[in-house]
Parts: sequence; structure tokens; C-alpha cells
Amino acid sequence: MYTQNSIVLSIGTNIGDRLSNLQKAIDLIHNQVGTVIKISSVYQYPAWGFQSDPFYNCAILIHNKISAQETISRVLDIENTIGRVRQDTKQYIARVIDIDIISFNESCYNLPNLVIPHPFMQDRKFVLEPMLDLNLTWKHPVLNKDVTQLLNQCQDNSQKELVAQLVAPLNKYDFSSINFLAIEGNIGAGKTTLSSKISQDFNAKLILEGFADNPFLPKFYQDADRYAFSLEMSFLADRYSQLSDDLAQLDLFKEFVVADYYVHKSLIFAQITLEQDEFRLYKQIFDIMYKETPQPDIYLFLYQNTDRLLENIQKRGRSYESEITANYLDSVTKGYLNYIKTIPATKILAIDISDLDFVANQNHYIYILDKIQEKISLNKKTLL
Repeated sequence: MYTQNSIVLSIGTNIGDRLSNLQKAIDLIHNQVGTVIKISSVYQYPAWGFQSDPFYNCAILIHNKISAQETISRVLDIENTIGRVRQDTKQYIARVIDIDIISFNESCYNLPNLVIPHPFMQDRKFVLEPMLDLNLTWKHPVLNKDVTQLLNQCQDNSQKELVAQLVAPLNKYDFSSINFLAIEGNIGAGKTTLSSKISQDFNAKLILEGFADNPFLPKFYQDADRYAFSLEMSFLADRYSQLSDDLAQLDLFKEFVVADYYVHKSLIFAQITLEQDEFRLYKQIFDIMYKETPQPDIYLFLYQNTDRLLENIQKRGRSYESEITANYLDSVTKGYLNYIKTIPATKILAIDISDLDFVANQNHYIYILDKIQEKISLNKKTLL
């Protein structure tokens, strides 16, 4: 199961256009560090520990899949971009932007340039009060207290003033206007990772194909001729059972459904692996089982070139996939491309991700989200 880091950042500024500074920092974080999931209100606090103009402060919750060290490195780059000049002094000074990592999951770090949780968070209302707005279930891993408990014990007497609510980057996406997003691609294209990431970021119900438990899959890769029909029939039954159950059960607490496969992949793979007479029988059964299966509002196809697919397959190290050949992957890609031609233009979105890494590079992930939103917006205009 793909899991993301859950990180809280505290952002402050007391030089220049303070609201603009905060908004610029949040937009850069969203595009370079991690998906900004929640933003607190902006509050004004007196300068803490020195005499200066008051600060505007807020807290944000982000998701990413990079290390804490890489996260702080990118945060420091953003501070430099906005114009912060760090001075060799231990005294507090006014600053155009200050971004601190307050928590990183419920982990602890004690590095020369990174201490997590932030060692002074429990003593500062300008950290705790905005953090309270995020409605987290997080507990301090050392003090074993949640944010409310830390705030109740805080000795800081600073008084806040509510200033504004900033624009959340995710507000531009209208994904909840669709019911069902299916993400497809060849073996190793990254469809499960992307589906999981979107599900966690947008509060979507996630449907993942349960291929790992299929007892015929390792056998098929060892002896394709013998186990092809058994494999494809077992997949057919599993996919039918899973989609029938999961798509029929509404989840009132989720915005939409995202799946890392759609049922038609059964025909794509079966046409490659089965003999002609076996495939005719298979398709008859398929048509009976799936004639009433809900259709996705958007069918997102992730194209990766074969070399990248082979690299990804090797990286994930599944022993039963070690014998997959380039020719087999080429056949699967051809099957998908032929299928795409049969889908109405309003439903299909194909993206070449051969040069993208949407896990390590946040801007690549944002690029894909923007493409999905463009498709949603275009379809809405078409309906008007």
C-alpha cells in the first residue's frame, strides 16, 4: 500500500506584504515540496523573543513521499527564493519568510540542521493555535500529547488577531464533480501509486486491483501456455467481484472513486495471452458479466516507454515479474492504444509520463493533476 508522509509546516513573516509572502510560500511548497492539503487561518502575533513588527503566521498540512532531509532542503530553497537572507547570529531577527517543519508523521529527528518535532513548538502559541485549525489526530511522539493538550499547557501569553484565510491550492481542482476516475497503464507504469496518491490527497474512495494474491500469476510467468486461461479467468472473476462490491457501496465520507484499473484491461491481456478459441469463449463470459458495470467519467491512461517500464519493474523487485520481456510489454501497450481509440473523446485522457517522476518531483504530479482538471473543465463546457 502506498503511503505518504504527513507533514506540518509553520510559516511566518513580518517584512513587506505579509499576506503575499505567505501565499507565495504556500504556492511554492505545493509545487516543489508536497501537496498542500489544509491551510489554517492567518493570525497576527507579536514578535516572539525580540522587538519588531508583528508577524503573520499560519500552519499547513502537506503530503509528500520524499525524506525529511530532502523536505528541509527544498524548504530552505523556497525561503531563499522569496528573499530570506540568513545571518550568522543566534538572535531573533525580522524576516520576510520563515518556514519550519513542526512535525513529520510521528517521527523524531535530531540532525544538525533538522530537529523534529520542533523543539520549541509546545512553548509557542503562534505555532500551536494555527496548527489547531488543521484538525489533526497527531500526537507529539515524545510528550505524548495532542495539539489541544499542548496548547492548554502552554505558558505563552501572546494574543492573536485573526487576519485572513488564504487560497488553498487544491481549490482549483474540481475532482468531486466526477464520480469515477479510472487510472490505467502497462505493467510498471505507476497507476497504483498515482491512484493511491490522488485518493489520499483528495479524500477519494480507493479501489486497487488485488493481483498480488492471485495464485496463478507466478505460475503464468513460469509457464504461460499452461496457465494463461486459468489466470485470465481468475482475474475476470476477481475484478467482477471487487468492482461490483466497491462501486455499488456508496461512501458518504468520500468525494469520488479512483481505481488503478478498469475492467476492460481483462480483454487487453486476455487477447495477448489466450489462443483464439479460448479468447472467443472468454469474451462471451466477459460480455455477460460486465454489461452493467459502471463506466468511468474519465479514463486516464499513463503511457510509459518500454525501457522505463522495464526499469520500474526491476526496481520493485517482484520475483514473478523478472521474466517479463520487452516484446510482451510492447504487445500490452499496443492493446491499450487500440482500446483507447474506442473510448469517447470526452472520457479518455492519455498522458505520456516517460519523462516524469510524480513521486520524487512534486511539479510533475501537479502537471498530471492540472491535465485531469483541464479535462473536467473541457467536458463541462461541452455539456453547456
